[in-house]
Amino acid sequence: MDKIITKDRGFLYKYNMCRITGFLDLTCKGNYNLEKTITNMRDTLTYGGPDDAGNYIDKQSGLALGHRRLSIIDLSMQGHQPMIYDDLVIVYNGEVYNFKEIRKELEQEGYTFNSNSDTEVILKAFHRWGFDSVNKFRGMWAFAIWDKQHKELILCRDRMGVKPLYWYYKDGLFMFSSELKAFHKHQKFYKQLNPSAISLFLHYGYIPAPYSIYEHVHKLEPGNFLVMNQSSQVKTFKYWDISEYIKKGYSQKEELLKKTEDETAKELEQILTDSFKLRLVSDVPVGMFLSGGIDSSLVSALLANQGIRLKTFTIGFHEKKYNEAHYAKKVAEYLGHDHTELYCTPKDAFDIIPKLSELYDEPFGDSSAIPTFLVSQLAKQQVKVSLSADGGDEQFCGYTRYWLVADRMKRLNNLHLKPFLTKIVNMISPELAFTFYKTFRPVLPEWTNFRDKYKKLKNILKYSDIMHQYELTLKTFLEDDIEGIGINASPSIMDILNYKNITNIDDLSLLMYIDLKTYLPDDILVKIDRASMGVALEGREPFLDNKIVEFSSALPVALKYKNGVSKYILRKILYKYVPSALLERPKQGFGIPLYEWFKNDLKNLYKEYLNKDRIKKEKIFNPEYVSNLVNDYFNNKGVHHNKLWLIFVFEMWKEKYL
Repeated sequence: MDKIITKDRGFLYKYNMCRITGFLDLTCKGNYNLEKTITNMRDTLTYGGPDDAGNYIDKQSGLALGHRRLSIIDLSMQGHQPMIYDDLVIVYNGEVYNFKEIRKELEQEGYTFNSNSDTEVILKAFHRWGFDSVNKFRGMWAFAIWDKQHKELILCRDRMGVKPLYWYYKDGLFMFSSELKAFHKHQKFYKQLNPSAISLFLHYGYIPAPYSIYEHVHKLEPGNFLVMNQSSQVKTFKYWDISEYIKKGYSQKEELLKKTEDETAKELEQILTDSFKLRLVSDVPVGMFLSGGIDSSLVSALLANQGIRLKTFTIGFHEKKYNEAHYAKKVAEYLGHDHTELYCTPKDAFDIIPKLSELYDEPFGDSSAIPTFLVSQLAKQQVKVSLSADGGDEQFCGYTRYWLVADRMKRLNNLHLKPFLTKIVNMISPELAFTFYKTFRPVLPEWTNFRDKYKKLKNILKYSDIMHQYELTLKTFLEDDIEGIGINASPSIMDILNYKNITNIDDLSLLMYIDLKTYLPDDILVKIDRASMGVALEGREPFLDNKIVEFSSALPVALKYKNGVSKYILRKILYKYVPSALLERPKQGFGIPLYEWFKNDLKNLYKEYLNKDRIKKEKIFNPEYVSNLVNDYFNNKGVHHNKLWLIFVFEMWKEKYL
């Protein structure tokens, strides 16, 4: 007999939009309490949903669903989850912004509604249209539906991967969750490190889907369904893929080029405006993370043009070369937004760093998670929802590395002295090269990671294809570094992605595609989701509306990068509303002064976690390799500081979870 259990309604916890978890145990023989287990799993996610909680239990099937709620739309208890309709039960995390339009369509089909929530709309849409229902949704989501009639558990993740969803399967136990920490509360969870994931983390600073840090645990990839049935079969399939829109753009290239720039810009501006406004659907206040860059300025400018004034928030640094806060303030003042800024100090970082392992569940090396958490804390003091402008770089050619790699390829292919230069570089060791380099300083640029740049140069000269060149740009630990630290090599992003299904496109479009499929969902969106959820703030991504992504994917690359200008068509729109003088500057990214901080205020953290005896005792990394890195760093011998940061992050995570 199944039942729905509603506990902890309205009880506020000290922590973090909604979170979901659940399991289907095909071997369950009543040898443990399903209700107690799912409650323990569910409540590890309390900070993701402090406003309400509920469970659904089907003992006969060995199924349990848990939900934690952060109330954004329909604040009443009518939006409570798990929610049941007919033979379907749902737990859901996210927002479907066009739910009112879908509701009207369902009402015309004879459906009635008991709440004003998008959850009920999703549930009844799936009841009416099945798997095709998601093609109607505009928004972000991760949901699980239990089909009582067919005894199937169905998972789904949004097109771009804004909302997270992990799954585990071993020995008849299937589990899913918004975050890995819930799995630890199931007594049958088999916790084993995945060596390939460690290697991937050291390469890229994050673990790309479908991998996770544990064996038998996977990330459900964006735009995918998963179905688990009583016959122990797990099936995944795509319902949406960005590659189809890139191909469509190339097939219609001549037709698209017939439009003038102004015509295309006007069409894009309307799509952007509609999508940005759609993200304001809420029964609580909405704010905006504002960096003063092109993307966040465009969101705030187009909304201001619609008469919408926002509370905007930014983080600054006292270290001048990292600080962009004053740019954000000028843009906010020009547009008339209510702006708040906070300057991050080493003390702030010291307070946040110990929280990173709990927030991110698995090793996560993007150090901008620190200011992202701080700006989320800042915003939470005034709003419950905040817009973030992630995704603009990957769609509109915003990263400097795109054109640098493409330009490097052209130069290498035209370099007649390449064989000679390759021979010379291979003859000179990184250590000797560093000695020469120090001799000629300060006439040469200051590179704190000279030896790593030199090793990359050797590899750059080795390869002549764009994919290997881009891999070298992305990686912190190269292949010989992985060998040196004592970890087996893993598949690369290129192996995971199987990028060869995208053919006959230009280099810049290919690199953007790679980041849209990997770096964006597995680094950028993870960063903002965990940081915002960690303070019970819902983050929304207006640039990742599928209407925008589908349109941008088909755009000719000449409208994204033109005459050395990145995000060309976005600038064309933005400069109608904000003077270019407020925005024209070299791109900085959301970097933080880690190198400086760990040389001074935070150096004891490295000495504690990267201690040679500690590393030797754990038997994961080569202690001599790590010790040499630490010594070279503190003795200014040209080490890549990000290497130390990634090892440090792993060690902190290991201490928390293993």
